[in-house]
Amino acid sequence: MNIRILNETDASAYRAIRLEGLKNSPEAFGASYEEEQLYSLDLYKSRLESDTAFTLGAFENEELAGVITLVKETKVKLKHKASIFALYVTPEYRRKGIGKKLMAEVIKKAHDFDDIEQLQLSVESTNQSAKQLYTTFGFHVYGQEIRALKAESSYYDEDHMVLFL
Repeated sequence: MNIRILNETDASAYRAIRLEGLKNSPEAFGASYEEEQLYSLDLYKSRLESDTAFTLGAFENEELAGVITLVKETKVKLKHKASIFALYVTPEYRRKGIGKKLMAEVIKKAHDFDDIEQLQLSVESTNQSAKQLYTTFGFHVYGQEIRALKAESSYYDEDHMVLFL
């Protein structure tokens, strides 16, 4: 398996895996499949070329099997923080440690930035496997948002987690 930062040449594969994740796990993402399927490939290219964010991709046999995104805060009083978003591994590659490897790599890369002191993420409150993964890396829950997401007629709570570097 190869993990690397995605770039604009990966935009098509990134768009495909992102849409798959939004469609298969609507409760896990703030974005919706219905909205993002309308976004152009150029929008995905620009996301991958951001100065304040990067997306890591895990490749198995040259196929994009999983992704994770880190977004740095830019305001002076918030620059000590970064957020992790959109960890997703395709179903056929789950239970192979890819999510764990992506999380380890994004934390490692966060350490490379002198100004990042803490990482934050949100996770659907009943997603025990994801919460266990994050806890393994030292994240802990600091709050819960009730009805954080609404997909169709269902509400989902989110736990907010933090890791101090």
